[in-house]
Amino acid sequence: MEAAQGTAGKVAEHGSKMEIIDVGTASSSQVAEAAKDITFGSVAGIVGKFVEYPFDTVKVRLQSQPEHLPLRYRGPLDCFQQSFRQDGFLGLYRGISAPLAGAAIETSSMFLSNALQAVILPSKEPLPLSALVVCGGAAGAFTSYLLTPIELIKCKMQVPSQQSSTMKRAPGPLILITSVYRHEGLRGFWRGQLGTLIRETGGSAAWFGSYESVSAMFRRFVESPSRSRKGFNDENTPLATRSPLPVYQQMLAGAVAGMSYNFLFYPADTIKSVMQTEEIGLIAPISQKKTFLSVGRALWMQQGLKGLYRGCGITVGRSAPSSAFIFTVFEGLKDAFS
Repeated sequence: MEAAQGTAGKVAEHGSKMEIIDVGTASSSQVAEAAKDITFGSVAGIVGKFVEYPFDTVKVRLQSQPEHLPLRYRGPLDCFQQSFRQDGFLGLYRGISAPLAGAAIETSSMFLSNALQAVILPSKEPLPLSALVVCGGAAGAFTSYLLTPIELIKCKMQVPSQQSSTMKRAPGPLILITSVYRHEGLRGFWRGQLGTLIRETGGSAAWFGSYESVSAMFRRFVESPSRSRKGFNDENTPLATRSPLPVYQQMLAGAVAGMSYNFLFYPADTIKSVMQTEEIGLIAPISQKKTFLSVGRALWMQQGLKGLYRGCGITVGRSAPSSAFIFTVFEGLKDAFS
């Protein structure tokens, strides 16, 4: 059986029938699915950011307390109370404009890893859990380079410096961007990049690995025995080809994923926050700058493991509802527009 030269397609024979599978159409379908993942992931990320941002502000303020001074906050609740008395509830949302863009980039990039299965494996082959974890980690590594400048400005807005605390109004993002560029140039926007890279690469892999594992567990126990006898393999079935779980199961799987993402690599995020909240005018020359390892060593020597996990409880706690909303919104949008 021969195909005419120049025909963009494959010929598949089923008994006496021949079916032309247009490669161009398949590619267009993959691009459309990737575009949907980006769009739905962006919407889900923005929704999740509104849910979690006050908790993120408390987390950054707890992480960035000076090591050489008595701690200003006794814990998350005390930080909430002091922040609320000083700035009101809206003060906990200070600096949210930049993170909204970052949340859209971060979440859409991580969900885009699902679409990478079309590149790694043929479209009809399932993407195994191990490959999905690798795709999630790769997407997280790429995203980290986009997130670091955004998180730098966010952290500086969440934790005003001593100089800005004497001003009537805390500096906005444009003032901070100008100040960072004037003192450190373009390189200064990627301060703390190694911490972001570790957190996003490992965290994204854990995020999708946890979500897929919990979802597979639900399907294993919830699916009818008849479907199990037909060879329904949950662990090797990609997310995009499965029937949607009930909402409460999606939320629980998303909550576990969010807690895994935040807990496993939390020390890297603490070191990053300390580096990014350092007062701009007091940053040492390049030859004397604090590195990721030197900041981590200083935290360990002064406060031990507890210092590296400062604020972890509230971070893991807020990640549960946030990730639950993110996965539920994403799955709902995909189901609605499929």
